Amino acid sequence: MRRFLYTLAKLLGDLNAVGKGKIGRRVGRRAAGKTTGKLFKKLFK
Repeated sequence: MRRFLYTLAKLLGDLNAVGKGKIGRRVGRRAAGKTTGKLFKKLFK
């Protein structure tokens, strides 16, 4: 249930960004967040 809600929230955020014309910024931030998460995961493993 929680996974569904988070997925829904992400999709709604994407739709909102498309409507405002800020999808590029959102994609960049998501990529940066994933990279940072991977680095921290390796650092504190």
